[in-house]
Amino acid sequence: MPRYTQSYMSFFPPFTRMVKALIIVTSAVFVLTYFPYRLFGWEAPFYYLGLQPYLVVHRFYLWQLVTYLFLHGGLFHILFNMFALWMFGPELEQLWGESEFLKFYFLCGIGAGVFDVVLTTLFSSPYSITIGCSGALYGILLAFGLIFPNRPIFLWFVIPIKAKWFVLAIGVIEFLSEIGGPGSNIAHLAHLGGMLVAYLYLRGSGLSGRMLLRYQEWRRTRLRRKFDVYMRDRERKDDPDRWIN
Repeated sequence: MPRYTQSYMSFFPPFTRMVKALIIVTSAVFVLTYFPYRLFGWEAPFYYLGLQPYLVVHRFYLWQLVTYLFLHGGLFHILFNMFALWMFGPELEQLWGESEFLKFYFLCGIGAGVFDVVLTTLFSSPYSITIGCSGALYGILLAFGLIFPNRPIFLWFVIPIKAKWFVLAIGVIEFLSEIGGPGSNIAHLAHLGGMLVAYLYLRGSGLSGRMLLRYQEWRRTRLRRKFDVYMRDRERKDDPDRWIN
């Protein structure tokens, strides 16, 4: 059973253990692959570790379904992804526990990769290479919207929008971008695949329902503690032997 900790309403959530580990490992891989590519034109890591449907289907480079999550194509790419992981991952990890959160992360990432491989092979170029953990992050974002539907998300740190509407808007944007934006370098299929896998897993396994019950239990416990503190303060104030200055 995961241990509940105090929730936060802040632009700067805490670094939980698994989120921190994912950020460190992904950042290290970025340094070891991107800068040699930029400085020396070393493309081998992207060829062997990036997700290329042709190699997955015809040469069984199945490890690419995992390794592509740790590659990124630029500084802005990795900063945006790691920021999203930091913003939406910690509260899910606190609620689920480390092992369940990590399993969900890779499930969404691998599922997004399979989705991308199948549809790209059928309808696009099987030689295109997909990199980045956005598919896993879109799955995390959908889970956040399902479990905390009314939690406000501040666009550009200013405009509040409920998480459920934010997730819906992101999904619609990705779908429209995929059908109306040929030639884009953004893997919209992987994003949609991550969201779809997350939804099917959460609904199919009943995990989202259990998480909602745990969240509601956690809120009741937190409110009970606040009430106990309030009553103790009232008792001290009503104590006739208390000195009054």
